[in-house]
Amino acid sequence: MTMILIGIVFLLLALIGTPLFVIIGGIALLAFYSADINSSAVIIELYRMASAPTLLAIPLFTFAGYMLAESKSPKRIVALANSFVGWMPGGLAVVSLISCAFFTAFTGASGVTIIAMGGLLYPILIKESYSEKFSLGLLTTSGSLGLLFPPSLPIILYGLVSGTSIDKLFLAGVLPGALFVAILAIYSGAVGGRSGKIERHRFDWKVVGKAMRGAIWEIPLPFIILGGIYGGFFTATEAAAITAFYVTIVETLIYRDLHPVRDVPRIMQESMILVGGILIILGTALGLTNYLVDEEIPMKILDLMRNYINSKLVFLIVLNLFLIVVGCLMDIFSAIIVVVPLIIPIAREFGVDPVHLGIIFLANLEIGYMTPPVGLNLFISSFRFNKPVITLYRATLPFLLLLLIGLIIITYVPQLSLFLVELMGK
Repeated sequence: MTMILIGIVFLLLALIGTPLFVIIGGIALLAFYSADINSSAVIIELYRMASAPTLLAIPLFTFAGYMLAESKSPKRIVALANSFVGWMPGGLAVVSLISCAFFTAFTGASGVTIIAMGGLLYPILIKESYSEKFSLGLLTTSGSLGLLFPPSLPIILYGLVSGTSIDKLFLAGVLPGALFVAILAIYSGAVGGRSGKIERHRFDWKVVGKAMRGAIWEIPLPFIILGGIYGGFFTATEAAAITAFYVTIVETLIYRDLHPVRDVPRIMQESMILVGGILIILGTALGLTNYLVDEEIPMKILDLMRNYINSKLVFLIVLNLFLIVVGCLMDIFSAIIVVVPLIIPIAREFGVDPVHLGIIFLANLEIGYMTPPVGLNLFISSFRFNKPVITLYRATLPFLLLLLIGLIIITYVPQLSLFLVELMGK
C-alpha cells in the first residue's frame, strides 16, 4: 500500500510538470533506500559516465548544430538542395525534406529544425501553391527526419547507454534514414505531379554552381565527419571537436553570419542548457537502471513475455508498438536513457542484433515525435505556425502512415541496417 501511495505521488508530480530528473532521481533514491543500499549508488553512475571519452561528443556536436541553425546556413542549404532537385515534381517539398534532415542530424530532435527551417520554408511552400495541410504535415514530419543520419545526438547517446559501437550505429543509420527520406520524397513528388498549380523549375547548371559557391564551406561537413571516422583519421569524439571548431570559424570569420563576441557565447549557453538537461536525466536514470538490473527486472519481464511471445517476429511487433507509444509520451533523450537498458537483454534473448536494435529503436522514436495525441513535434509546430494541434493531427496523418511502412521494412529487413557495417568491416 505504501508503494502504491508513493507511485501515485510521483505520478501527480509528473502531471503538474515536475522535471523528469527529479521524478527519476526520487524513485531511484527510494528504491535503493528500500533495498538498504547506500544512496550514493545513484550518483556513482553519473561519475562513471562523466569519465567516458565519447561523452564529449554530445556537447560539441550540439554546439555545432546550434551554430548552423542560428546562422544563414539554412538559407544556403535550401538554395543548394533546390538547385539540384527543384526541377522535380514536388521539387520544393523534396528540398524541404533534404534540408530539414540535414539540420536534424546536427541538432537532434530538439525542435530547432521546425523553429529554424519552418519559418524559412513554410511561406515558400505556400507561395509555390502547396496546400496548407500538406506544408504543415511535411514540416512537422521533417522536424525529426534526420535522426538516423550521423552525427545525430540520439545515436551517440544510444551508443553510450547501450554500449554499442557509435561508429557502427553511424553507418547503420544511413540507409534506413535514406529510406525514410525517399518514401516521403516519392509521396511529395506524387502530390506535386497531381497538382496543376505547382510550377516546376528548369534545371540550370549556372544556378547549381552559384548555390554550390554559396554553400561551399558547409558542403564538406558530412564528408569531414564520415570520411574522417571511417578513414581512420579520428574518433567520433575528435570528429565532434573538429566539427565544432570548423563551424565556428566558418560562421564567424568566413561567412560572418555570427559575431564572435555577441553571438557565440549566447549560442554556447543555449546549446549547453539542452546538454545539461540530458546529462542530469542521464545520471539519475542510470542510477535507477542499476537498481532495476540488481533486482533482475529485465529478466522478470523476459520470463513474463516468454509466456505470451515465442518468436522473434511477434517480439518485434510488440517492441514497435511499445516504442512508438514511448516516443509519443517521452522526449527521445529520456526514452533512450530510461528504456534502452530494459529492452537490450530481452532483445538479445530473441536474437536481435544490437546495432539493428538501435536503428529500430531510433526509427520508432523518430515516428513517435509526430504521433498523436502528444507527439512533441505536433506541439512545436502548433506553436511555430500558430495552428490548432488538431489541424496538425490531420496534416501529419499521411506522412505518419508512410513512415510506418518504412518502419516495417527497417524492422524486418535487418540487412538494410547492417549492410554498410558489414561492407566496411566494422
